[in-house]
Amino acid sequence: MSVAKVTEIIASSDKSFEDAIAVGIKRAAKTLKNVTGAWVQDQNVVVNKGKITHYRVNLKVTFVLND
Repeated sequence: MSVAKVTEIIASSDKSFEDAIAVGIKRAAKTLKNVTGAWVQDQNVVVNKGKITHYRVNLKVTFVLND
């Protein structure tokens, strides 16, 4: 039997929502061991002079705790 924990992170990208998700997962995996999944809680953009400059995602990252 295993126990998992969920942590919330915010990641951004100047390319796309998909890239922001990849950036967030990659960074989370550097610090958290046993990352098993994530879900996008929220998405938003930063707009400057009528153009999107950053895509941001709020991720809930799940990881399994060590015994």
